[in-house]
Amino acid sequence: MNDENTKEPQDKAVDEEVAREMEGVPEHLREGAGDEEAADEALEDALASLRGDLEAAKQDVLYARAETQNVRRRMEKDVQDARNYAATGFARDILSVADNLARALDAIPSDQREDDKLKGFIAGIEATQRELEKVFNQNGITRIAAKGMPLDPNQHQAMMEIPTDDAEPGTIVQEMQAGYMLKDRLLRPAMVGVAKKPD
Repeated sequence: MNDENTKEPQDKAVDEEVAREMEGVPEHLREGAGDEEAADEALEDALASLRGDLEAAKQDVLYARAETQNVRRRMEKDVQDARNYAATGFARDILSVADNLARALDAIPSDQREDDKLKGFIAGIEATQRELEKVFNQNGITRIAAKGMPLDPNQHQAMMEIPTDDAEPGTIVQEMQAGYMLKDRLLRPAMVGVAKKPD
C-alpha cells in the first residue's frame, strides 16, 4: 500500500501547514532547515540588519523633525519681523515731515512768538509736532539721544569735529539732524558734531 494513502488526514494537514510556512522562508534557509546552527546565525544576521535599518530610520525621523522645527521657527521670525518692520519705508519718509516741523518752529523769531496774531498759528504747529511724536511713540519710533552723549557709530554719524575745551573729545556737542530707531533697528542715524581737543 502507498505511504501517502496510509497517512492520517491530521498528518496531511500538518504537512500542508509546514509547506505553506516554508514558502515565505528564503531558499538558503529552507535547504538548511535541519541545520539549526546555520539557521540561528542567519536569523541573527537578519535581526542585526533590521536593527540597523530601524536605527537609521529613527535618526532620519529625528533629523526631519529638527529641520521642521527650524523651518517653523524661521517662518515665525520672518512673520514677526514683517509685522514689526513693515512700515520702515513709510517711517523713513515721514521723518522729513518731522524735520520740517522742527525747522519751522526753530525759524520763528522770539519776538514773533509773543505776537497775538501769530500765537494761534504757532500753537497749531506745536500741537502738530506733539501729535506726530505721539504717533511715532505708538509705533515704536524713538528719537536717538545725541547731544552730550559719547559718539556711538551704531547710532550717530559724525559730520564734523568741533575744537572745544567744554567737552571730552568724542562727545557729541552739536546735532545737525535727529536720528531715530524703529523698535530695535536703526531707522536713521543722528548727524552730529563731535568734540575734539583744540589745536
